[in-house]
Amino acid sequence: MICCALLSTVLALPVWLGARLRRRSNPLAWRLDAQPRQSPTSLCRPFSIAARVRSFQHAGRGLRFLLRCEHNAWLHLAATGAVIGAGLALRIEIADWRWIIAALVWVWSTEALNTAVEQICNLVSPGPDERVRSIKDIAAGAVLVSAVGAALVGGFTFGPYVAKLI
Repeated sequence: MICCALLSTVLALPVWLGARLRRRSNPLAWRLDAQPRQSPTSLCRPFSIAARVRSFQHAGRGLRFLLRCEHNAWLHLAATGAVIGAGLALRIEIADWRWIIAALVWVWSTEALNTAVEQICNLVSPGPDERVRSIKDIAAGAVLVSAVGAALVGGFTFGPYVAKLI
């Protein structure tokens, strides 16, 4: 038994030292370590109506930033208006509106998350960095996937209505 404990300690020591050294080589370690440590229970706050109101205000400020500063959000806004206009003009059924609304929410959510990822990347790494570029590209790819998916939903939803007109 003692041999196993000594052997595992000797084998684990290089792994532990490597992890400690890698953590210190992180250029942002000073930012992360500067924060005072808090226990998980101290992070929980009691419920308050005022805090919920502030939460909605923060969310509204985030959406205003998204619409004011993100050019792709302008394209999504134009597409949203076109889709709603087409749905009203074609008088689509309520069941079809569910799909349209789900697709719109899907695209807007990914666009908002993409913007958040880009803002975090710009904060953490203001200069050019290949890893940050990859992260931003992946987040933008998620928006592209959701937009293509929403276009497919729109095509399948509006298709029968357009076919009736023709």
